[in-house]
Amino acid sequence: MCRSIKTLRPPALPEEATEDEIRAAALQYVRKVSGFRAPAAHNREVFDRAVDAVAAATAELLDGLEVRGARA
Repeated sequence: MCRSIKTLRPPALPEEATEDEIRAAALQYVRKVSGFRAPAAHNREVFDRAVDAVAAATAELLDGLEVRGARA
């Protein structure tokens, strides 16, 4: 969907994704879906809520994934 969103799980990252990396991916996703790089003032609140929701869902997903066969 959006090539600038990087994979946030091993082996793509050698360690856990940071909060900043998760938020950056969420922001890229919301930008892509909404079509806005930066929303107008009247859309800022809903845009920010969407980024928060996507970041939370991403963190939950990453916390629940079991990566098998990952090299140490």
